[in-house]
Amino acid sequence: MGAINKRSGLLFFDFRYRGHRCREYTKLSATPANIKRMKLIMQRIEAEITLGTFEYANYFPKSKLVQKFTDHQQKITEIQSDIPNFSQFTEVWFSENEITWKPSYKATLRNSLDKHILPGFGKRFINTIEKAEILKFRADLAKLRRPSGKVGLSPSRINHVMTPLRMILAEAADRFGFESPYKNIKPLRVPKNQIDPFSLEEVILILETVRPDYKNFYTARFFTGMRTGEIHGLKWKYVDFERRQILVRESFVMNEMTDTKTDSSNREIHMSEPVYDALKAQYEITGRSAFVFCNQVGKPLSVHNVTKRVWYPLLRYLDLAKRRPYQARHTAATLWLASGESPEWIARQLGHSSTEMLFRVYSRYVPNLTRQDGSAFAALLSKKFNANEESK
Repeated sequence: MGAINKRSGLLFFDFRYRGHRCREYTKLSATPANIKRMKLIMQRIEAEITLGTFEYANYFPKSKLVQKFTDHQQKITEIQSDIPNFSQFTEVWFSENEITWKPSYKATLRNSLDKHILPGFGKRFINTIEKAEILKFRADLAKLRRPSGKVGLSPSRINHVMTPLRMILAEAADRFGFESPYKNIKPLRVPKNQIDPFSLEEVILILETVRPDYKNFYTARFFTGMRTGEIHGLKWKYVDFERRQILVRESFVMNEMTDTKTDSSNREIHMSEPVYDALKAQYEITGRSAFVFCNQVGKPLSVHNVTKRVWYPLLRYLDLAKRRPYQARHTAATLWLASGESPEWIARQLGHSSTEMLFRVYSRYVPNLTRQDGSAFAALLSKKFNANEESK
């Protein structure tokens, strides 16, 4: 960010342009009026730099840097005829790739582009964007004032906004033969998500208290480990009562049916006795509809409505800590671990490709739920050593 500084009692502009630090000295003394005047000029300069319309000679015609930046601009102009601006190339890139994206991912990308990236870089020729500008853009996202009154996007959201910018610049660099300015910019560190599963006692309390028309729904949520979109999009054709399996093949995301999240998400979930009984009971209610859990017209339940009108009021009524419905999935995982089920089997039920995530995310809850905190191993050693002593 540019600043107004002073040296020997005289003011000078201090800012960065095209990766260079620029100091332009004046003959103005450091009075409040002069400082205010120069700050207004500095604001205009920064605005023009951001928009890509800044001309060095318009502000500092006698500066030694004018020729340097003029030569640089001429070189750019000479090769600019076949190179689009950022906005033009972005639309080409988007249209070429959208066939490979799920609707939810496409909507997320479009939101990042229209709300943040295009306003920041849209008018710039894509090969003139510099690393310093990208870093400033990211820093500005952390200071952005949101409609809720909060300041700054979260590190996770900032990383999601920066991802399409990185992809677009990389593709443009490959096509037009320049080095991507995004090189060596690492994602922001994202705090680890807090896993806060329910205890078995809390689950039983919830199922005994919830509205009768949602008891089957939450029984399935707590004891299958299905993701929100998976259970809201569950269809009867994927429920195999004979084999006691739920076939996860589709998901309901952003009010649309889509494929599952990953290849490993396409899986078969074993029905425990409570889940089997709940789905049998649910079949008597919605068996003529396509969806297992649906509204009166046979459409999937609204995720927003269920969360706001059923889930959170229920937690408040039971004086339980407010937790997202997704914690039901974490609850299933921790209960399976606590019961001693095979980690490989649990990973398959959850739709993980390996046990790595299972151990990283959930294993710390096992001691609390099973009381197995190393005492079993200590007992084994004690028994063995005592037997050896007795044999002597």
